[in-house]
Amino acid sequence: MIDIADRLEALETRIAFQDQTIDELNATITAQWQQIDLLTRKLETIEQQVRSGVHIADPANEPPPPHY
Repeated sequence: MIDIADRLEALETRIAFQDQTIDELNATITAQWQQIDLLTRKLETIEQQVRSGVHIADPANEPPPPHY
């Protein structure tokens, strides 16, 4: 029969590992949200540039590459 102290120690060990896992997952999610926010801001900037008429180089106006 398992002693109560052994059961308690096993539970405390599991909780410690779960706490560590939760902290690691939280750090990962936080980093992902920071990246998502950065990408969202960049996308909004590009959308504003497109709407305001800032043009990216038109390939028709570019000289042909030297291998032609």
